[in-house]
Amino acid sequence: MTQALIVIDVQNDFCPGGALAVDEGNQIVPGINALMEEFATVILTQDWHPAGHSSFASSHPGMAPFEMTEMPYGPQVLWPDHCVQGTMGAAFHPDLNTNRADMIVRKGFRRSIDSYSAFFENDHRTPTGLHGYLQERGISELTMVGLATDFCVNFSAVDAARLGYDVLVREGLCKAIDLDGSLEAAMNGMKDAGVRIA
Repeated sequence: MTQALIVIDVQNDFCPGGALAVDEGNQIVPGINALMEEFATVILTQDWHPAGHSSFASSHPGMAPFEMTEMPYGPQVLWPDHCVQGTMGAAFHPDLNTNRADMIVRKGFRRSIDSYSAFFENDHRTPTGLHGYLQERGISELTMVGLATDFCVNFSAVDAARLGYDVLVREGLCKAIDLDGSLEAAMNGMKDAGVRIA
């Protein structure tokens, strides 16, 4: 009972046809559902932005999606509006088995700060509460899958490793955005942090 499966952001806006679609993002859903059967504990994360979130390019006049800007907490990619609270885009992919979730961690709901990691906002200090939950449950081994490999999966895995968890990323059950070499950088960063990739 020390193991948990963390399913990162398998939401409509990150799947084909969505506002920030990851190529073939929907194709990992059947494999994730099958993997859930191997775990007693399953946790889902969900991007949950208020309208007008500071990470949206539309909140920065003259800026375009995928351009970089500086926030008080550091560099920030500006994204298309996505995963806005209560919209179909923010909903989990309809084929994902959400009934297996013990917990759903919503992130990115603070208007002034983005949140890639399941553990911390992008200031790397403000906690989501997931670490406390896992500690209370006595969980020390995490397997991570979902979207996108090079952003939310990467940040979650690296934070988990730094917090002392044994972390495995199932590469075949993740898909990447790969923005200007972000996938290679993420894979190297995860390995350097001690994350296992299989």
